[in-house]
Amino acid sequence: MAISTVRTCASTAASAWVRADMPKPESWRLDAASYPVPLDLQTRFQDMDINGHLNNVAFAALFESGRVLLNREIRPWEERPANERTMVAAVEINYLGEGNFPDPVEIATGIGRLGTSSWTIVQAMFQNGRCIATCDTVVVCRTDGAAKPLRAEMVRELEAKLARAG
Repeated sequence: MAISTVRTCASTAASAWVRADMPKPESWRLDAASYPVPLDLQTRFQDMDINGHLNNVAFAALFESGRVLLNREIRPWEERPANERTMVAAVEINYLGEGNFPDPVEIATGIGRLGTSSWTIVQAMFQNGRCIATCDTVVVCRTDGAAKPLRAEMVRELEAKLARAG
């Protein structure tokens, strides 16, 4: 997994939003109903940091599981053209609160933006009814080794998984 940007804050969500480079997420991003693909995952003891909270690597891995589920729902591997490859170009995780073991999390996932040859997967992680992180991942599609416009069929599949405000 390629990570181009990861913003961290060791304190609570309220103090994280004070940082000039990290605006408060739009309200719809904090609502699990805004995302079409939910996934419940159990946290693990090994996910904890020295303070007893979920560590940043665990957050990244949990979000990755949600992305993989979305990708498999859009198009199973065996149905993809042999000359078409997708790759993660950027990942940005915003930590909004502390996560804890052994409480499970829900990873809510959808498509946030469609570009010419890329799209953004938007996600939120919920634990005990509150959003503890958001994640935006830019995925690029390459056909025959070059960035080319997305096929109409792929655009339709991605549009069916758009995250919706409200």
